[in-house]
Amino acid sequence: MRPTTPGNVIALDADGVLLDYACAYADAWGDAFGERPQLRDPNAYWPIDRWAVERLEGARLAMFRAAFDEEFWSTIPAIPGAVEACQRLIDAGYRLVCVSAMEDAFATARLHNLDSLGFPITEVIATRSDLSQGSPKAMAVAKLQAIAFVDDYLPYHRGIAPSVHKALILREPSGSPNIGEELELINSQHTNLAAFTDWWLNFRN
Repeated sequence: MRPTTPGNVIALDADGVLLDYACAYADAWGDAFGERPQLRDPNAYWPIDRWAVERLEGARLAMFRAAFDEEFWSTIPAIPGAVEACQRLIDAGYRLVCVSAMEDAFATARLHNLDSLGFPITEVIATRSDLSQGSPKAMAVAKLQAIAFVDDYLPYHRGIAPSVHKALILREPSGSPNIGEELELINSQHTNLAAFTDWWLNFRN
C-alpha cells in the first residue's frame, strides 16, 4: 500500500458509486430462483423496490443470501462512466481508496472486481454497516486522511470530520434515504461519480 499523503486521498463507496449493485441484485435473484425478475420501478433507490420480487423469509431468504458469494462480489458491473471518472481523478494526482460497508471476507473479491473492470483502485477497506454509533466508515476515512468522501447513502456521512469534503451521490429518487435535515451536512450533491469528478476538478482548480 502506498503511503498516505495528506490532501491527495479520495475515499469512494462501491455500491451505487462505482458498481451497479441493483443490476447484480437481479442477477443474484436469477441465480437463486432460476428466473431474473422484471423491472418494476427504474427510479427506485432500493433493489427490492426496483425489481418485481417478493419479500423473503425462512428457507427462501437463506437460499437468496447464499447467492451473495465470492463470485457475486467479484462480478458486479461498473456504473457507466465510473471507470473513466476514476481515471481522471488519478490523472489529476489523487489516490483513490474504496471504503465499503461489507463483510471483510469479501473485500478481496471486491478488489478483484474493481481490478477486472479497469478501475485504478488498489485498496478496499471493508467496514461494518451498523449505524448505531454514527457512520461505520468515519474511522476509515479519518485514518486515510482523506480530503473527500463520496457515498450514495446519506447516513454514512454521519460523523465524517468537517475537514473532509462530503459528496453525496443522489441516484434514483423513489424511496431514497437521501432526504431531510442531514443534507445540510453535505458539501456537494451529484447525480453520479462522473458528475462529481467534473465538479471536483473544476472546484479544485
